Amino acid sequence: MSQLTRTVGRAFLGGVAAGGTIAAIGLIRRSKWAADLERINHKGDTVSLAEGPGITAGATAGAVLGANSPAYAAAAAAAGLTAGAVGLYDDMADAKGEKAKGFKGHVGALLKGRVSAGLVKILGISGAGLASAALIDLQNGELTDDRRSLARRVWNVGVGGGVIAGAANVVNLFDLRPGRALKVVTLASAPLSRPVGPKSRRATAGGGANTALAVSAAAGAALADDLDGKTMLGDGGANALGALLGLAYIARTGMIGRHVALAGVAALIAASEKWSFTKVIAETPVLRQLDELGRNKS
Repeated sequence: MSQLTRTVGRAFLGGVAAGGTIAAIGLIRRSKWAADLERINHKGDTVSLAEGPGITAGATAGAVLGANSPAYAAAAAAAGLTAGAVGLYDDMADAKGEKAKGFKGHVGALLKGRVSAGLVKILGISGAGLASAALIDLQNGELTDDRRSLARRVWNVGVGGGVIAGAANVVNLFDLRPGRALKVVTLASAPLSRPVGPKSRRATAGGGANTALAVSAAAGAALADDLDGKTMLGDGGANALGALLGLAYIARTGMIGRHVALAGVAALIAASEKWSFTKVIAETPVLRQLDELGRNKS
């Protein structure tokens, strides 16, 4: 395949992800469910959660289109659509006042005989993450490699699933101000979307690069309205983008890289329990300027 063909193909892929996102958001905002997706943001303005399912559809469509095998396509669909669906379910539960907060809240609800929407989200994303990681390792031959012990192969799938689920959570942690999570996603996508050479040792690396490209394109398409305070990601959109980024990462790296990433996302999640990311950003001049860049301040 020539360089020109690859470039045109990647441009088309980005167009599908961006165009699909814009079209899906528009359709949802004109649908009979539009009023159910309206929320009040931190400034007291009414915004639409249509961005969440819209960006889930666009980014996942791009990731599936950019897959280099049926296994990778299934992994992308499982990660993106499941994370988006259970995240949206959690968003809707929040509107009804049924959302349990934090791990203690989920356990407390379970002890009272109620499965919280947050617990459904955690289980859904974790299950999809494990399934997606298993499909990635199946395509790479790592899951069927008899030279490695079964315990090691299963462990590697578990770590990969943890990276996907953890990344979904981390992106959601940044979705507290207009445009913030989309900027984080765009920055994280840049190195992962770098084209893969023909001599890459990992069969899924090309699919991972295309997934990151689709995520970046979808995020870019939604950024203007998000910064303007017209739409917001919600748990659905943030979880879907994070899960797809996690998938893109494990598709391009090996066991050591997965462990490093899992440690990183675990550290960020633990840090969020002790420190407010919003406060840290506000108190750090460079981060504050990047965070406020392009945001509607009226």
